[in-house]
Order: sequence, then structure tokens, then C-alpha cells
Amino acid sequence: MQLPVMPPVKPMLAKSVKGIPDPQKFDGGLSYEPKWDGFRCLVFRDGDEIVLASRSTKELNRYFPELVEALKAQLPQRCVLDGEIFIAIGDRLEFDRLSDRIHPAASRVNLLATEAPASFVAFDMLALGDKSLMDEPFSARRGQLELALAGVEPPIHVTRTTTDPAKAAKWFEQFEGAGLDGVVAKPLGKPYAPNGRTMLKIKHARTADVVVAGYRLHKASSEERPLLGSMLLGLYDEQGGLQHVGVAASFTDARRAELIDELAELRVDLFEHPWARWQDADAHADDRLPGATTRWSSGKDLTFVPLAPTRVAEVGYEHMEGTRFRHTAQFKRWRPDREPESCGYGQLEEIVKYDLKDVLTS
Repeated sequence: MQLPVMPPVKPMLAKSVKGIPDPQKFDGGLSYEPKWDGFRCLVFRDGDEIVLASRSTKELNRYFPELVEALKAQLPQRCVLDGEIFIAIGDRLEFDRLSDRIHPAASRVNLLATEAPASFVAFDMLALGDKSLMDEPFSARRGQLELALAGVEPPIHVTRTTTDPAKAAKWFEQFEGAGLDGVVAKPLGKPYAPNGRTMLKIKHARTADVVVAGYRLHKASSEERPLLGSMLLGLYDEQGGLQHVGVAASFTDARRAELIDELAELRVDLFEHPWARWQDADAHADDRLPGATTRWSSGKDLTFVPLAPTRVAEVGYEHMEGTRFRHTAQFKRWRPDREPESCGYGQLEEIVKYDLKDVLTS
């Protein structure tokens, strides 16, 4: 492979901001686009050679064989693209299906590639033919991307963009219903900056009242000074079952030690706990109970300290992935005024469904 931009290249990153940024505050203005919830991927193509590189520069080819073939069939002979790999089921993105692909068995990967094939959405072009576009402003790179990929068909896509902040705000509200993360704003006059946070991302921020039903110890914890690593959070479903929905984990060392003492009186034996059955092999298939061993956690100690489910906390979260928080939640405060049984899924904001095809159609 001989390209004007060669791997490894770390992708350009984004910093979080609140609200849709004003384009008049940026030289050249801003371009807004949907924030995809998938695997970031740089595609390097030189004739029959293709490399799919992750955000950490690791090669992804073996995990997405169907994409390698689709990209060979549709991309220009020599190019470098920045984009996202995603899997859609019906009218929305499914991140868990994407994670399932990182599997050591080729037979399993090939089966999943047939059952739920992946797609690639391009949003930047770093090189075309013998020319590097890295130093070109985004406006020029975007123009080259649109021309070079004008005829692509699914599973290859070019992301939508707009320079209208009002339209971007509308996308921010609507596109979440298709499983997207939010909106990204890119300065139109800036060059491509590998590993630089020159883009802006606007993500959803919400709060929920949850039951703190256990905790895991921090990796630096010791018998002399136990430290809380993460709180295990639960919500009650319509049948009255306490479902594990995620964790809250960002605390100072001083606070980690305080929480051990603060929660000591709530400790119970596992057999008295709603999640006692996590030790059964089939228990965690649907409920995602804590302590379950998966291919992601094999070899790790996932035991937890069970707590009586009587303490309620308010946490911040971005969005849900099925029945759980997509990312680590942020502890806000204790809610002594709330009854644990009142902490159900019904309190969560209901996102209006949105057809992913409408997101992908310019």
C-alpha cells in the first residue's frame, strides 16, 4: 500500500459543548452533521488493498468482512476516508450488535455478518488519488467527499450535513429516535487534525432516580483502606423486577473511602438480594445482571458487594441502549425523599421513534 496518507492515523476528535454552537463565532462558519453511535473507522484503500483502522489504529478487517468487500466495490481506487461503522436493525442503530462482532472465532463473525450486516457512513476525506487533503479546510474535503462518493449505495453512505444551526437543532431532537448520539459541529475552515479536539459535539444530558443495589471495589482498594469502585444501579420494570441498568463510577479517592462507610449499614448477604441469581448460567441473558461473565470480562473479578435496595440516587445519563444506560452514569446526589419502588422505567424520557432511512437520505 502506497498512499499520500498512510496508516496509522489517529482520527480527529471532538470536545463536548452545551447547545448548538453559533457559526458566527467561527471563522468560515460551521458544518453540522449527525453524531453516529458506532465504531469510528478510517478506511485506507489502494487498489485491492483495504485497511479498516479503529480509533486506536487497530485493524478491524477480520471483524467486518462484508464491509471490506462492499468498500472495494464502491470506493475510488485510491483514497482515505474517515467515518463510522454501524449496524442497524429495523429503523435504528444497535450498538450491542456491533460489539458482538469483536469475537475471536471467524465462524462466529461470518455468521453475524450474514445475520446483521454492518454499514459504513463516511464523513470526511483525508486523501484522494495521489493527493493528501489533510491540510485542506473541511469545506474542501467535504466537497471532494461528495464528488468521489456520489454514486455509492448501501451499505456505504455519506453523512448528511447542514450549515443551518436551526436545522441542526431539529436533528438533535429528532435523530435520537433512530439511535444517534447527538450532533457534531465542524469548523469549515480548519484542516484535519489527527487526535486533535477541533470538532464540537453536542450530546443529550438527562437525569434519572435509580436504586443503588450494590457496588464493586476499586482496583486500588485494600483491606486497610477499602475504596468503592463503582455503584451498581437498578430500575424497576413493570413486573416489579429490579433490573441492572448500569454503573456510576467517577469519584475522588476521598469520596470512594467515604462511600464505603456510608453504605456499610446496607450490606446484605447475596441470597437475600434481588440479584442473587446472577450466579446461574442463564440468569444474565436477558436481565444483564451484575457479576455475569462474558467474553469481554473473562478472567476479571466481577463479584460485587450486595446492598439492600433501599437507597435512591439521582444520576446523569446521556441515553439508553435498550434497557440500560449506554455509558457510565454520573452520580449527582442522594434522594432520601424518593421511595425505591418509585424508581422505574416510566420516569425516563420517551424518545420519539425516527426512521434511520430518513437520517441517511440527503
